[in-house]
Amino acid sequence: MSIAVRHTPPGGTITLTAHRTGDDAFIQVAYTSSGIEPKDLSQVFDRFWRAEKSRSRHSGGSGLGLSIVRQLVEAHGGTVCATSVPGTETVFSLRLPAGSQSAGPQVPRREGRAV
Repeated sequence: MSIAVRHTPPGGTITLTAHRTGDDAFIQVAYTSSGIEPKDLSQVFDRFWRAEKSRSRHSGGSGLGLSIVRQLVEAHGGTVCATSVPGTETVFSLRLPAGSQSAGPQVPRREGRAV
């Protein structure tokens, strides 16, 4: 996530983890940051919302990225959330249905002659 790169201070860390539990896939991005205030956490996925109101769209993003993430994840039957400890860490977590472990992507077969 570009948010993690943009908001992690020099010497900070960004950790990306992914795992599967049952029929769900989980992806988590955790990064050291100044954090998001608890009163603002419920708004981070709202369209055009930005934590730093003083930033212009030229220097701080449009406020659309997390809204798009939420819409895409929910369109696939998943969930996304954010947690933050101000002055320490911010974590974005996604859960997506992964389906049966034995089922792979279904690619339609085409019958015909090879050329």
